[in-house]
Amino acid sequence: MIVVTGATGNVGRTLVPLLAGAGEEVVAVSRRPHSGELPDGVRYARADVGDSATMRPVLEGAHALFILLGGELNSRGESPDALLEGAVDAGVKRVVLLSSQINSTRPDAVSHARLRKYEAAVRAAGVESVILRPGNFASNAFAWAESVRTQRAVFAPFGEVALPVVDPADIAEVAAAALREDGHAGHTYELTGPEAISPRQQAAVISEALGEDVTFVELTREDAHAHMARFMPEEVVGGTLDILGAPLPAEQAVSPDVERVLHRPARPFGEWVARNLPAFR
Repeated sequence: MIVVTGATGNVGRTLVPLLAGAGEEVVAVSRRPHSGELPDGVRYARADVGDSATMRPVLEGAHALFILLGGELNSRGESPDALLEGAVDAGVKRVVLLSSQINSTRPDAVSHARLRKYEAAVRAAGVESVILRPGNFASNAFAWAESVRTQRAVFAPFGEVALPVVDPADIAEVAAAALREDGHAGHTYELTGPEAISPRQQAAVISEALGEDVTFVELTREDAHAHMARFMPEEVVGGTLDILGAPLPAEQAVSPDVERVLHRPARPFGEWVARNLPAFR
């Protein structure tokens, strides 16, 4: 049995069907009631990965666990050791953690200190462990969906700065391989897209997919900061803008790890747009 936390998010809602389709017994876990449909045979459990007391019953009988921290769990909560102790007690032998590329490129970033604690706890738990460190998500473009629908415009800072955005579906496929296959234990995979692409270029890809002009409007860093501060902690806003505006060479580099694990190239941004085009219509 494989337990998938964050099962309703961008990665989890692809990972769960992948595992179920491969014949695995899956428990899909989220903190909020699940309103959508799950694949046949998948069991839903409402629990909180940041509250080990709720997770312990869910983990009984599981041999593998996928950990994804959401929202405020990235900044506060009980010690990650509590979750890992519960997993080991339940008989879990393999743990895959969704972390972040920032933990390798900016190891002192305050915004990701809690994720680093989870990485350490997973490695020290005495189980087969795999750490996934994706870069910038292609799905961050959902933030532009409303302005594209209503104004046919994308508003973003740093229009010419390119990063190799990764498709969450690729993250899910790598996670599925790490959860099901031998040979991944002890690995840390950095996951990116196949090429660096700037916000202006992303807007052009969306425009081409829609068959309509989409204008790119470049925001100042100050305007972007004010917008992001409405829904992100201050330390996260600053760090995010640093990466978007002044990425390190390692953050602009294309990693081979998606292709190494999946034996095919990573999906380009245009493929993500094509699958999610209704959000922008």
